[in-house]
Amino acid sequence: MNNNLPDYYHQRAQEYERIYYKPERQTDLEHLKQSLPNHLSGLNVLEIGCGTGFWTQFLAEQTQSILATDINHSVMEIAQSKFQSPSNVSFIKSDMYELTEVNDVFEGVFAGFVWSHIPVEKLTGFLQHIHRFVAPGGKIVFTDNQYAEGSSTPIFITDEQGNTYQKRFLEDGSTHMVLKNFPEDKFLKNVLSGLGEDIQIERLTYFWTLSYRVVGVK
Repeated sequence: MNNNLPDYYHQRAQEYERIYYKPERQTDLEHLKQSLPNHLSGLNVLEIGCGTGFWTQFLAEQTQSILATDINHSVMEIAQSKFQSPSNVSFIKSDMYELTEVNDVFEGVFAGFVWSHIPVEKLTGFLQHIHRFVAPGGKIVFTDNQYAEGSSTPIFITDEQGNTYQKRFLEDGSTHMVLKNFPEDKFLKNVLSGLGEDIQIERLTYFWTLSYRVVGVK
């Protein structure tokens, strides 16, 4: 059983967007296609973990520019195919825990379906890290899955730190243990204590969105 997350998403590249075909999630998805770009309208944005560019394409309609990053070439190739050159979207292969290839400072940061894959014990360090790339007045936006019985993959195990894992299967027959956390509002606010202000959390049936500004940035 594979528990390497980048390897899992590399293998899942051609299957990735099928998760957005679930009929019961369409109302929520249509809402997010409108609301997420509104959060970052007119800004120069750093996108972390862009995957196949599903959300990049909607953000690009309203943002000034996007630098989209991901650790996997396989998903980034799919993302790049969604945009004709010239475009306000550019791409860099980079590990989100390092981002050593990113040299600019941005007005906004977007990370879709990233929070749930970060171990709870690494969240504070991760947030402090990405805050380095935010200009004064910048904004951070996360969106991710809300656990929904009957629609979400069941939790398989929970570790000592409280991280939850799902057992997932790909079309090639491989089995993967995937870290997938489902934080409550109290947990989100506790993690952001001393780090974020103007915190806004929106809960839909299948998704949640968190937006905030870095403490001390006006």
